[in-house]
Amino acid sequence: MYLHDLLNFHRFQGLHREIKATKVFLCSRIFEVYMSAQLRPYKAFFPQIGLRVMIDASSVVIGDVRIADDVSVWPLVAIRGDVNYVSIGQRSNIQDGSVLHVTHKSSYKPEGNPLIIGEDVTVGHKVMLHGCTIGNRVLVGMGSILLDGVVVGDDVMIGAGSLVPQNKQLESGYLYFGNPVKQIRPLTEAEREGLKYSANNYVKWKNEYLDQDNQIQP
Repeated sequence: MYLHDLLNFHRFQGLHREIKATKVFLCSRIFEVYMSAQLRPYKAFFPQIGLRVMIDASSVVIGDVRIADDVSVWPLVAIRGDVNYVSIGQRSNIQDGSVLHVTHKSSYKPEGNPLIIGEDVTVGHKVMLHGCTIGNRVLVGMGSILLDGVVVGDDVMIGAGSLVPQNKQLESGYLYFGNPVKQIRPLTEAEREGLKYSANNYVKWKNEYLDQDNQIQP
Protein backbone atom coordinates (compact mmCIF):
# COMPACT_ATOMS: atom_id res chain seq x y z
CA MET A 1 0.00 0.00 0.00
CA TYR A 2 1.43 3.39 -0.98
CA LEU A 3 1.39 6.30 1.41
CA HIS A 4 -1.40 8.19 -0.36
CA ASP A 5 -3.57 5.05 -0.19
CA LEU A 6 -2.90 4.79 3.53
CA LEU A 7 -3.80 8.43 4.07
CA ASN A 8 -7.02 8.09 2.10
CA PHE A 9 -7.88 5.07 4.25
CA HIS A 10 -7.16 7.14 7.31
CA ARG A 11 -9.22 10.14 6.19
CA PHE A 12 -12.25 8.46 4.73
CA GLN A 13 -12.59 5.30 6.81
CA GLY A 14 -11.84 6.77 10.24
CA LEU A 15 -9.38 4.01 11.08
CA HIS A 16 -6.60 6.08 12.61
CA ARG A 17 -7.00 4.49 16.03
CA GLU A 18 -6.99 1.00 14.54
CA ILE A 19 -3.90 1.81 12.46
CA LYS A 20 -2.09 3.10 15.51
CA ALA A 21 -3.10 0.13 17.62
CA THR A 22 -1.99 -2.56 15.19
CA LYS A 23 1.54 -1.16 14.75
CA VAL A 24 1.86 -3.00 11.46
CA PHE A 25 5.34 -2.09 10.21
CA LEU A 26 4.23 -0.39 6.99
CA CYS A 27 1.41 1.58 8.56
CA SER A 28 3.10 2.64 11.76
CA ARG A 29 6.39 3.53 10.13
CA ILE A 30 5.04 5.42 7.14
CA PHE A 31 2.33 7.17 9.14
CA GLU A 32 5.00 8.37 11.54
CA VAL A 33 7.06 9.68 8.62
CA TYR A 34 4.05 11.60 7.29
CA MET A 35 3.26 13.18 10.64
CA SER A 36 6.87 14.32 11.07
CA ALA A 37 6.63 16.28 7.78
CA GLN A 38 9.45 14.44 6.06
CA LEU A 39 7.03 13.72 3.21
CA ARG A 40 5.34 16.77 1.71
CA PRO A 41 2.82 17.20 -1.10
CA TYR A 42 3.23 19.47 -4.09
CA LYS A 43 -0.12 20.39 -5.64
CA ALA A 44 -1.83 17.04 -6.35
CA PHE A 45 1.34 14.98 -5.97
CA PHE A 46 2.41 13.11 -2.86
CA PRO A 47 5.42 10.81 -2.42
CA GLN A 48 4.81 7.10 -3.02
CA ILE A 49 6.80 4.95 -0.63
CA GLY A 50 7.50 1.22 -0.89
CA LEU A 51 8.07 -1.35 1.84
CA ARG A 52 10.90 -1.26 4.40
CA VAL A 53 12.00 2.23 3.36
CA MET A 54 14.03 4.36 5.75
CA ILE A 55 13.88 8.16 5.50
CA ASP A 56 15.92 9.99 8.11
CA ALA A 57 14.00 12.54 10.18
CA SER A 58 16.26 15.36 8.97
CA SER A 59 15.54 14.71 5.27
CA VAL A 60 12.65 15.93 3.13
CA VAL A 61 10.86 14.30 0.18
CA ILE A 62 8.50 16.56 -1.79
CA GLY A 63 5.92 15.93 -4.51
CA ASP A 64 5.96 13.24 -7.21
CA VAL A 65 8.69 11.02 -5.76
CA ARG A 66 8.40 7.25 -6.25
CA ILE A 67 10.57 5.28 -3.84
CA ALA A 68 10.74 1.48 -4.22
CA ASP A 69 11.26 -1.19 -1.55
CA ASP A 70 14.33 -1.24 0.70
CA VAL A 71 15.56 2.22 -0.25
CA SER A 72 17.39 4.27 2.38
CA VAL A 73 17.50 8.07 2.53
CA TRP A 74 20.12 9.26 5.00
CA PRO A 75 20.44 12.53 6.99
CA LEU A 76 20.02 15.98 5.41
CA VAL A 77 18.89 14.77 1.97
CA ALA A 78 16.50 16.88 -0.15
CA ILE A 79 14.46 15.11 -2.86
CA ARG A 80 12.18 17.49 -4.76
CA GLY A 81 9.75 16.09 -7.32
CA ASP A 82 7.79 19.27 -7.94
CA VAL A 83 8.06 20.18 -11.63
CA ASN A 84 8.75 16.61 -12.77
CA TYR A 85 9.00 13.20 -11.11
CA VAL A 86 11.75 11.38 -9.23
CA SER A 87 11.98 7.57 -9.28
CA ILE A 88 14.35 5.57 -7.04
CA GLY A 89 14.70 1.81 -7.61
CA GLN A 90 14.87 -1.01 -5.10
CA ARG A 91 17.79 -1.27 -2.64
CA SER A 92 19.29 2.06 -3.67
CA ASN A 93 20.72 4.41 -1.05
CA ILE A 94 20.88 8.20 -1.03
CA GLN A 95 23.57 9.26 1.40
CA ASP A 96 23.97 12.26 3.69
CA GLY A 97 23.64 15.78 2.31
CA SER A 98 22.68 14.83 -1.26
CA VAL A 99 20.30 16.96 -3.36
CA LEU A 100 17.97 15.41 -5.97
CA HIS A 101 15.90 17.58 -8.32
CA VAL A 102 14.33 17.61 -11.79
CA THR A 103 13.88 19.83 -14.86
CA HIS A 104 10.51 21.41 -15.63
CA LYS A 105 8.53 20.84 -18.83
CA SER A 106 8.73 23.67 -21.37
CA SER A 107 8.33 24.55 -25.03
CA TYR A 108 12.07 23.97 -25.34
CA LYS A 109 11.74 20.45 -23.91
CA PRO A 110 8.08 19.40 -23.48
CA GLU A 111 8.87 16.35 -21.34
CA GLY A 112 11.48 18.11 -19.21
CA ASN A 113 13.93 15.87 -17.37
CA PRO A 114 12.72 13.57 -14.60
CA LEU A 115 15.29 12.05 -12.27
CA ILE A 116 15.41 8.26 -12.62
CA ILE A 117 17.65 6.14 -10.40
CA GLY A 118 17.82 2.39 -11.02
CA GLU A 119 18.16 -0.52 -8.62
CA ASP A 120 21.15 -1.16 -6.32
CA VAL A 121 22.52 2.35 -6.80
CA THR A 122 24.81 3.97 -4.23
CA VAL A 123 24.64 7.78 -4.19
CA GLY A 124 27.52 9.00 -2.03
CA HIS A 125 27.63 11.88 0.44
CA LYS A 126 26.84 15.39 -0.88
CA VAL A 127 26.05 14.29 -4.43
CA MET A 128 23.89 16.53 -6.65
CA LEU A 129 21.66 14.81 -9.21
CA HIS A 130 19.58 17.01 -11.52
CA GLY A 131 17.23 15.65 -14.18
CA CYS A 132 19.41 12.67 -15.11
CA THR A 133 18.94 8.92 -15.61
CA ILE A 134 21.08 6.38 -13.75
CA GLY A 135 21.07 2.65 -14.52
CA ASN A 136 21.38 -0.32 -12.16
CA ARG A 137 24.38 -1.10 -9.92
CA VAL A 138 25.96 2.34 -10.17
CA LEU A 139 28.13 4.10 -7.59
CA VAL A 140 28.16 7.90 -7.68
CA GLY A 141 31.16 9.05 -5.64
CA MET A 142 31.03 11.69 -2.92
CA GLY A 143 30.56 15.28 -4.03
CA SER A 144 29.84 14.43 -7.67
CA ILE A 145 27.44 16.47 -9.82
CA LEU A 146 25.32 14.99 -12.63
CA LEU A 147 23.52 17.57 -14.78
CA ASP A 148 20.37 17.59 -16.91
CA GLY A 149 20.00 14.92 -19.56
CA VAL A 150 22.90 12.76 -18.35
CA VAL A 151 22.38 9.03 -18.95
CA VAL A 152 24.49 6.55 -16.97
CA GLY A 153 24.50 2.90 -18.04
CA ASP A 154 24.52 -0.15 -15.75
CA ASP A 155 27.57 -1.21 -13.71
CA VAL A 156 29.31 2.16 -13.62
CA MET A 157 31.55 3.81 -11.01
CA ILE A 158 31.86 7.60 -10.93
CA GLY A 159 34.82 8.82 -8.88
CA ALA A 160 34.43 11.32 -6.05
CA GLY A 161 34.15 14.99 -7.03
CA SER A 162 33.36 14.31 -10.68
CA LEU A 163 31.28 16.63 -12.88
CA VAL A 164 29.16 14.95 -15.56
CA PRO A 165 28.16 17.68 -18.06
CA GLN A 166 24.70 18.15 -19.51
CA ASN A 167 23.48 15.38 -21.87
CA LYS A 168 26.64 13.29 -21.40
CA GLN A 169 26.20 9.51 -21.78
CA LEU A 170 28.32 7.13 -19.70
CA GLU A 171 28.77 3.68 -21.20
CA SER A 172 28.04 0.60 -19.08
CA GLY A 173 30.89 -1.22 -17.36
CA TYR A 174 33.43 1.59 -16.91
CA LEU A 175 35.07 3.76 -14.27
CA TYR A 176 34.67 7.50 -14.86
CA PHE A 177 36.42 10.35 -13.09
CA GLY A 178 37.22 14.04 -13.45
CA ASN A 179 35.88 17.55 -14.04
CA PRO A 180 34.60 17.18 -16.68
CA VAL A 181 34.29 13.43 -16.31
CA LYS A 182 36.35 11.12 -18.53
CA GLN A 183 36.22 7.39 -19.16
CA ILE A 184 39.17 5.86 -17.31
CA ARG A 185 39.06 2.08 -17.83
CA PRO A 186 36.76 -0.96 -17.74
CA LEU A 187 35.66 -2.13 -14.31
CA THR A 188 37.28 -5.24 -12.92
CA GLU A 189 35.12 -8.17 -11.91
CA ALA A 190 35.86 -7.38 -8.27
CA GLU A 191 34.65 -3.80 -8.76
CA ARG A 192 31.44 -5.02 -10.38
CA GLU A 193 30.83 -7.25 -7.39
CA GLY A 194 31.63 -4.30 -5.14
CA LEU A 195 28.75 -2.33 -6.64
CA LYS A 196 26.29 -5.00 -5.51
CA TYR A 197 28.03 -5.32 -2.16
CA SER A 198 27.71 -1.58 -1.51
CA ALA A 199 23.97 -1.58 -2.16
CA ASN A 200 23.37 -4.71 -0.06
CA ASN A 201 25.47 -3.33 2.78
CA TYR A 202 23.33 -0.20 2.93
CA VAL A 203 20.19 -2.34 2.99
CA LYS A 204 21.65 -4.14 6.01
CA TRP A 205 22.49 -0.87 7.77
CA LYS A 206 19.07 0.52 6.92
CA ASN A 207 17.42 -2.50 8.52
CA GLU A 208 19.52 -2.05 11.66
CA TYR A 209 18.38 1.58 11.91
CA LEU A 210 14.74 0.59 11.42
CA ASP A 211 15.02 -2.12 14.09
CA GLN A 212 16.52 0.40 16.48
CA ASP A 213 13.72 2.88 15.77
CA ASN A 214 11.10 0.18 16.29
CA GLN A 215 12.55 -0.62 19.69
CA ILE A 216 12.02 2.92 20.95
CA GLN A 217 8.54 3.43 19.53
CA PRO A 218 5.91 3.78 22.29
